[in-house]
Amino acid sequence: MDPSPPNSETNANLKARLRKHYRALRREHVASLPDRMRALLFLRPPAPLVSLIPEDACVALYHPHPNEAPTQAYAQWLHEHGRRLALPYFADRSAPMAFRALPDPHVMSALAPGPFGVSQPPEDATEVTPQVLLVPLLAFTADGTRLGQGGGHYDRWLADHPDALAIGLAWDCQLAEHLPAEAHDRRLSAVVTPTRMYEGQD
Repeated sequence: MDPSPPNSETNANLKARLRKHYRALRREHVASLPDRMRALLFLRPPAPLVSLIPEDACVALYHPHPNEAPTQAYAQWLHEHGRRLALPYFADRSAPMAFRALPDPHVMSALAPGPFGVSQPPEDATEVTPQVLLVPLLAFTADGTRLGQGGGHYDRWLADHPDALAIGLAWDCQLAEHLPAEAHDRRLSAVVTPTRMYEGQD
């Protein structure tokens, strides 16, 4: 059940409280999954998702931390089926998010530590503009509202690239009935979980 906010609560305070709630929920869910089962989830993108990704598209993924929906198997499948890959890149903590090419998802050792503690392509990797983004999230609604970490990096990048397709990856426990949304928040076109694909609204 979603925490229900007092009417006087601001969007900022509500989002902070929801982030804490969904981080804990996600952590507990992932901890409850047997290792063998976890390895079988997100093994390959479902056909409805593949149909949204042009065969020659550049697809941006993310390098997940242990509680986020994994992307490695998707990266390998997309690479083997002709899609080019990219990962977020930050020159420093104050720099806007960019994307740089990931030539081979099988060689993740080539990644470098980023300013936010997340592995990213090295500085000399080619900068690219992906047509499709697979994005992380803390919570989502069935119509595509996304609650992220709060940095606003994806929302700002998507505002500058309105033709890009944004698709969330999440565990089923991250589904929320309602989430606060502001004018700058970009809805997801779809969200994929281990059990189904939700089609959002652009």
